[in-house]
Amino acid sequence: MVAVCWPAHAPGRVANLTPVDRFAMTPTPLRLAARDALALTELPAKLSAVAALDLAAPCGAELALTPPTPLPGRPARPELISPSQLAQRGLGTREGRAALIHALAHIELNAIDLALDIVWRFAGLPDAFYRDWLGVAQEEAEHFQLLNAHLNTLGHQYGDFPAHNGLWDMAERTADDLLARLALVPRTLEARGLDVSPGIQAKLRQVGDLDAVAILDVILRDEIGHVALGVRWFAEFCAARGLEPVAHAEALRLAYRAPRPRGPFNLAARRQAGFADAELAALDAR
Repeated sequence: MVAVCWPAHAPGRVANLTPVDRFAMTPTPLRLAARDALALTELPAKLSAVAALDLAAPCGAELALTPPTPLPGRPARPELISPSQLAQRGLGTREGRAALIHALAHIELNAIDLALDIVWRFAGLPDAFYRDWLGVAQEEAEHFQLLNAHLNTLGHQYGDFPAHNGLWDMAERTADDLLARLALVPRTLEARGLDVSPGIQAKLRQVGDLDAVAILDVILRDEIGHVALGVRWFAEFCAARGLEPVAHAEALRLAYRAPRPRGPFNLAARRQAGFADAELAALDAR
């Protein structure tokens, strides 16, 4: 364990600072800041802490950090249940649209936690890696706030509907393997978001929720960039180990029993995200 020394000013007060206050103190290593933000349970505090991250600050790549408690920090609501228990609601009602927007907001909150987790958990990586994923965390926080604000216009707030924990479950399963995390979260689960977005937008357009369609335009644009980071860093780390990225990604999917990609595929978005033509062709042939 590498000891972390806080700034010398204000001795005796540091232990009493909240995690949010720590972000204003420099130089707090970014990986430590990410760990503290991940542990926050109150949504306003977590969102503020993520927004306050200074991506120019030292990363602390060498720090060996212990897991935060809780991991991750979560608000008291929503109730987390099995995906099979989630009620299916049509989008023709206000309640049904609210349930969909809530589900999307929950995905974005999980995406914040996933980006923070990959930063604090894996030591000894290039500073650019950490800065990339903290930039992702900040964009995911913006997405959550857009969706939550729209949810409010539908008479609801985050926590009003139950949700599932599938994204974080994969984070726990890949906690000890950086390549597995990159292959199975951004390259698999988050890439699935690229595939389903056009269909969701089409349904929202049919029921006249053009504000939600516009929000998903923003999210899809940014998510292409997020998946691209996963594709690029996975390929770079595979190259360093003498591994072929596409074959190794499939081997990891099988080893971890991750979901098999299923269509329809947003091939244009996946191509923008850096998926190889051969991989796209294999997907399209399924």
